[in-house]
Amino acid sequence: NDPGDRPWNRCPSFNNLFRNKKSVTIDLRQPKGKEILRRLIKTCDIFYENNVTETMDKLGISYEMLKGIRPDIIMVRVPAYGNKGPYRNYRALGVHLESVIGHSMIRGYRDSDPTTNSAIYMGDYAAGAQGAFAVMAALHYRKRTGKGQLMEISQAENAISFLGETIMDYTLNGRIQKTLGNRNMFGSAPCGAFPAKGENNWINITVSTDTEWDGLCEAMGHPDWSKDSRYTDQFSRWQSSDQLEVHLSDWTSKYEKYDVFHMLQKHGVPAGPVMDAQDCYSDPHIRDRKFFNKITHVEAGTHEYPGFIFKMSRTPPRLRNAPCRLGEHNEYVYKNILKVSD
Repeated sequence: NDPGDRPWNRCPSFNNLFRNKKSVTIDLRQPKGKEILRRLIKTCDIFYENNVTETMDKLGISYEMLKGIRPDIIMVRVPAYGNKGPYRNYRALGVHLESVIGHSMIRGYRDSDPTTNSAIYMGDYAAGAQGAFAVMAALHYRKRTGKGQLMEISQAENAISFLGETIMDYTLNGRIQKTLGNRNMFGSAPCGAFPAKGENNWINITVSTDTEWDGLCEAMGHPDWSKDSRYTDQFSRWQSSDQLEVHLSDWTSKYEKYDVFHMLQKHGVPAGPVMDAQDCYSDPHIRDRKFFNKITHVEAGTHEYPGFIFKMSRTPPRLRNAPCRLGEHNEYVYKNILKVSD
């Protein structure tokens, strides 16, 4: 837990994502910094920013300013709540976005409240993915018309679109959804994470059809409890989830999670082990697909990083650079792109 020198260059979440990128530092509060930015903009296709609205206003960086330097530039603004409206200057991180859109009230165990939620926020990742898609769409438009454009993505509004079921449930039925744990809102049962043999080992199982239920029963050896009238059809099983999960947990806890995984998949039942980081690194399927890439970082050392999320036959993605360090490419950008002297 010793931060050492330059801890910002060894942040795991940053290094996990910032391969193949270059880092340049500019003090935008200084007149010289503004001039450097203007020179850079002449060389850029896209200007992508993620700040509170008033921060950009104070810096004097606007679409009009950028367009005056490069008329066909594409500007993407990704504030928390949008650049207009009462919340335009509110600061936010993932936890705030999740709370404002209501996700924190439906994410968690059935007997818990939002204080127990983990610090994993889908709104952050969703905004990045949608922003990348928006850039591609704008480039496509510019290729056809020669025109750039200004785009704005409110991170909160973007994340709300992923909660369509809860919004429709309230709109049509007047119901406000509560936490479900690992259960399925569409009636799959059993559905959830069940204990496996050993300490803190789990197996995820989802049964959505009578055929899958038959496969589960066959894998378990048709125990007497599985013949109970409460489990004869999918709707009945869903209504009896509490007792059903107790029975299933008794069975799964006798086996290793990978054994249950293979056993159930063999019988056509969707199932998978709940992996920790060590499981993920050693999983034979992921290893066979060569998902992890070994990268040497000057300050963080050599580690295996998650690989690319898609494979392409004609233009396969490749690792060109290790995760960038703060200002690591200043000399390259200033000298090679902007042609400044030593």
